[in-house]
Amino acid sequence: MLNTDKLILFLLLFSSWVCFVVATVSYDHKAIIINGQRKILISGSIHYPRSTPEMWPDLIQKAKDGGLDVIQTYVFWNGHEPSPGSYYFEDRYDLVKFIKLVQQAGLYVNLRIGPYICAEWTFGGFPVWLKYVPGIAFRTDNEPFKVAMQKFTEKIVSMMKAEKLFETQGGPIILSQIENEYGPVEWEIGAPGKAFTKWAADMAVGLGTGVPWIMCKQEDAPDPVIDTCNGFYCENFEPNKVYKPKMWTENWTGWFTEFGGSVPYRPAEDVAFSVARFIQNHGSFINYYMYHGGTNFGRTAGGPFIATSYDYDAPIDEFGLIREPKWGHLRDLHKAIKLCEPALVSVDPTVTSLGTNQEAHVFNSKSGCAAFLANYDTKYSVKVNFGNVQYDLPRWSISVLPDCKTVVFNTARLSAQSSQKYMMPAGSALSWQSYVEETASSDDSDSTTLNGLLEQTNVTRDATDYLWYMTVVYIDEGEGFLKNGQYPLLTIYSAGHALNVFVNGQLSGTVYGSIDNPKLTFSENVKLTAGVNKISLLSVVVGLPNVGLHFETWNAGVLGPVTLKGLNEGTRDLSGQKWSYKIGLKGEALNLDTISGSSSVEWVEGSSLAQKHPLTWYKTTFDAPAGNDPLALDMSSMGKGQIWINGQSIGRHWPGYIAHGSCGDCDYAGTYTENKCRSNCGEPSQKWYHLPRSWLNPSGNLLVVFEEWGGDPTGISLVKRTVGSVCSDIFEGQPTLQNSNILSSGKVKIMRPKAHLSCPSGQKISKIQFASYGMPQGRCGSFREGSCHAHRSYDAFERNCIGKQSCSVTVASEVFGGDPCPDSVKKLSVEALCS
Repeated sequence: MLNTDKLILFLLLFSSWVCFVVATVSYDHKAIIINGQRKILISGSIHYPRSTPEMWPDLIQKAKDGGLDVIQTYVFWNGHEPSPGSYYFEDRYDLVKFIKLVQQAGLYVNLRIGPYICAEWTFGGFPVWLKYVPGIAFRTDNEPFKVAMQKFTEKIVSMMKAEKLFETQGGPIILSQIENEYGPVEWEIGAPGKAFTKWAADMAVGLGTGVPWIMCKQEDAPDPVIDTCNGFYCENFEPNKVYKPKMWTENWTGWFTEFGGSVPYRPAEDVAFSVARFIQNHGSFINYYMYHGGTNFGRTAGGPFIATSYDYDAPIDEFGLIREPKWGHLRDLHKAIKLCEPALVSVDPTVTSLGTNQEAHVFNSKSGCAAFLANYDTKYSVKVNFGNVQYDLPRWSISVLPDCKTVVFNTARLSAQSSQKYMMPAGSALSWQSYVEETASSDDSDSTTLNGLLEQTNVTRDATDYLWYMTVVYIDEGEGFLKNGQYPLLTIYSAGHALNVFVNGQLSGTVYGSIDNPKLTFSENVKLTAGVNKISLLSVVVGLPNVGLHFETWNAGVLGPVTLKGLNEGTRDLSGQKWSYKIGLKGEALNLDTISGSSSVEWVEGSSLAQKHPLTWYKTTFDAPAGNDPLALDMSSMGKGQIWINGQSIGRHWPGYIAHGSCGDCDYAGTYTENKCRSNCGEPSQKWYHLPRSWLNPSGNLLVVFEEWGGDPTGISLVKRTVGSVCSDIFEGQPTLQNSNILSSGKVKIMRPKAHLSCPSGQKISKIQFASYGMPQGRCGSFREGSCHAHRSYDAFERNCIGKQSCSVTVASEVFGGDPCPDSVKKLSVEALCS
């Protein structure tokens, strides 16, 4: 071999050895340490099955553009192992592909294997077959459960190792999680819970991933596992050992939507405040749950009663569009935190009081000085003195000073663009055909007859939402009426979640529970006749439970008692007599959601179209709309059921369940809870259902809807999600990182603030809808002039912005023709139409 060749071989071997040695992940009390370097890590949750593979690259890139370092995801056991030993890792469940896309974008991964995940996902991510393993008890010191859990955990870890996806192998995974929010469960069950915690930790660490393991909400997480915090705020959390870093695995950016509930949202100012407060209290890892929530396609929503939309008021909305101003405000916060990083990872903060509800957290080290000035007062803004300089602190806010002198960001001052998004018609009216589902009867050949009432999931194994309970009631001549002329009273007690009651083929009524109380009672006078009466009960589940102590023991379906009152013998208990069972719907068995299946029955249309009729299937075809705007179905004219497009399940629809709760103006200041800020009161909890573009063909798309209650399909429309206008709302003199320069000395120089406007790609600013420099009121979409207004407020925007995709205008009095109200704090509000 030539000496040159030997040298090349040596260098290759040496470089491989160096990479192997350097590629390490560890931790100390300050931070996660990657390849010898402490890092402040900003993470966001994106769940791969809640979007489509075609959406993944764009979602990941938007997360990176938003300042994220890490993508966090659960691993969805029931999606990956639908039956014992039969694995599925394709399409939306292609975990390896998702992780590699994250790696290609230059981001890290926090892999939350669980395998219990909660996540408002049906059965908490457990496959239903797990419930029927002999002798099993979930999430405790139970041998059958531990065997199954270890087998799946090993399966995932071995896959990751085989694909070289751990950081120590050159991959992006820097953290793994075992179990999930187990601390409260352990506290309830005691010693078996403690034994399970230790076993789970030891099992995980023994798999030798080369990266740290975490347990969230687990105060007794055994070494070397790191315990972490979940919640709306985690500034006061401390890990269970002084040598572990302070980590926040779930900062809830909003809350999930439930059918029947109003829609929660969380102000961007409060999310930013919670993050800055955590970082100033020496936190070093923060994950947004969710950063993109996505959609509970198919029957994956848990709860029960979790909606199909899992938008979560996240920085990237359900449709994959940036939610403004939340996304931009947090992006600017991340930039500010990164400017502070050298000081943050070097020393612990010194805390100094600046007033009754104000304090400074200062990180002063050889690497630099960073300060956080906090005002915890929910009512009053204040002026404070720090470093012989006076600073204005808005209420419930934190200012970030990367050089301990210059404010580059304040959590309560939004400088990021906001926008108004609309649902616009996408295509012409749909032409529908209908097919009425037959009411099941005990005479059906595919029914099974047994004595007594059976639990629903035990019968269906969750292969469908639907189970028919059927029985026969014999009435002697003259026995069918009460003395006062009323029909007999039929009372049914069910463990939920919804129930349609048919007597002799006719719908007698529908009842349904709620997320707070899924159990329900039907009690109505029903028309019975002399002789044979057929009672058919269609019991419907709306997702299996995903959280709770031993939720595998919880029941669903008609468990009784079922009684008839008013007959000659008094009250007749039907619970113990013969009941027939039929799993699912005829339309499901015929695969009516597919082109081949739909051709197996006779559909009607025109004047014969069934409307407001229970148990009805509807179908139509349409061509894919032009453009790239996200698509949805407006289902507000329907009641309850399911939707399919080209055989793919969009999910459950339930616009007939009107949202309850209290809605109104929401002040960002003060402690947030999931009940604080709500919208949609008196409206459907969800009326728009995401229709992924990648599921569409250019033409001839088959849309199928099953309606349980009765609705008007002619009211269903295809809509597109589009940006109608963009806004900027910014105070004069406000610090903004978009207008700051980092000097060679490392110091920060703040320029005068600018109002930035940017329409989506392919759109341009066509009109300035509103502009006011002075004291404007309102918010994007509803601005109005205040007590002070510069009459030339429009000029600069009309001159600089019309016809452009983006523009910026300096916020200063001379730009708008002078100061309209001297000695007053002024701001600029502007709204521009995009077209």
